[in-house]
Amino acid sequence: MGAGRLNLWRPQPGPQTQFVKNRAFEVIYGGARGGGKTDAVLGEFGLHAMRHGRHARGLMVRRTRTALEPTIDRAREIYAPQGARWCGKRSRFEWRSGASLAFRHLDNDADANKYQGHSYTRVYVEELTQFPSPGPVDKLKGALRSAAGVRCAFRATCNPGGAGHAWVKARYIDAGPLTEAVEGGLARVFIPARVADNPALFKADPTYLARLKLTGSAALVRAWLEGDWDAVEGAFFDSWSGRNIIMPFTMPAEWTRIRSFDWGFASPFSVGWWAVVGDNTPNRDPDHPIAVLPCGAMIRYREWYGQGPDGKGLRIPTEAIAGGILDRERAAGDTIRDAVADPSIFSHGGGPSLDETMAAQGCSFRKADNTRVGEFGALSGWDQMRARILGEDGVPMLYVFDTCREFIRTVPALQHDPQRLEDVDTRGEDHIADETRYACLARPLTVSATGSIMGGLG
Repeated sequence: MGAGRLNLWRPQPGPQTQFVKNRAFEVIYGGARGGGKTDAVLGEFGLHAMRHGRHARGLMVRRTRTALEPTIDRAREIYAPQGARWCGKRSRFEWRSGASLAFRHLDNDADANKYQGHSYTRVYVEELTQFPSPGPVDKLKGALRSAAGVRCAFRATCNPGGAGHAWVKARYIDAGPLTEAVEGGLARVFIPARVADNPALFKADPTYLARLKLTGSAALVRAWLEGDWDAVEGAFFDSWSGRNIIMPFTMPAEWTRIRSFDWGFASPFSVGWWAVVGDNTPNRDPDHPIAVLPCGAMIRYREWYGQGPDGKGLRIPTEAIAGGILDRERAAGDTIRDAVADPSIFSHGGGPSLDETMAAQGCSFRKADNTRVGEFGALSGWDQMRARILGEDGVPMLYVFDTCREFIRTVPALQHDPQRLEDVDTRGEDHIADETRYACLARPLTVSATGSIMGGLG
């Protein structure tokens, strides 16, 4: 942090120093609140501006312009000693040398398209997890170029949680802290932040830590204090745990197999394959807390997630999806007894429906019940899924093979819709959850008069 009005900003020892000195193309500074992330990105550009003068051009974005206001206020304190002034009409800081840093909002792909033709040597994104998908952010990287030969770079900050928690965690955190992963020849680095890394904050505000501990649930405090990416505050499926994940094993051929499908073209599609446990079955994993898989439980044993590297759909023909499904089933020797799909594929738009196109390839579905909230017998759509995840007496009725990594990555991270708390926030990566809901409604649970859960079989 800054050391006084007359002194230039300098990084604190630790992650801030690592951040400003790192020469990787893409550096993400993330984790706990109070870790000095905003100061790090502002300070990094200040140093960049002093080094490159008029050739230093920066862009800083957040999802809303209002969210940028505290950052702009802090930037005034850091940049004033450098002689930079705030130009309100242009919404940017300007240095006497000609360097500039613009502050803008970025909400979607249409906003990102406005920057085509722009040239920046630095792009900064604050609160990366507030972006439901990486598309708008990744498009900004195309504006990183310099005719003067300045080394261009992308920098971002983030905290656990938010609509984009799953993709940010998968891309940056799961690779490991301070691990460089090269994509297209460009290095990518994640630097974890902890509140303890910012001693200047404690000196200026001694009660900050105590107040933070009082702000919410244990999961929220753990995420904010420790930067714990596995502690997802507000998770829609808050009963999900390691109990729901099992090692793959060879299942009896007579167990009912179900296929569920959520269609997507520009957005990802998802196919899940499920087996219904026919009898109480010993768990083959001796280290798993559940000794017996209960009769009527559903096991997700395979998946196919149609997502490209940009986080969007694969944009492949419906016939190719049908062929891919059938190829996987033939290779495994599956006999599918029921198949349910997104009701939207049954709609006619002046020609054959997507369902008819797939059926012509030999891949048939029936229309899934699309209940999300409301009533479905005793349990609504999401309630069916949540009841299976929770189970009874600590024994789940829904399991996932540990090879189904996309389910494990996306479903536990889904959040409540802030406007409709009984529903999933559809800005998140909900495609697998939708397809799973179709499968659960195909074999609905019922609740007895005593309140116990009863599973539908075969």
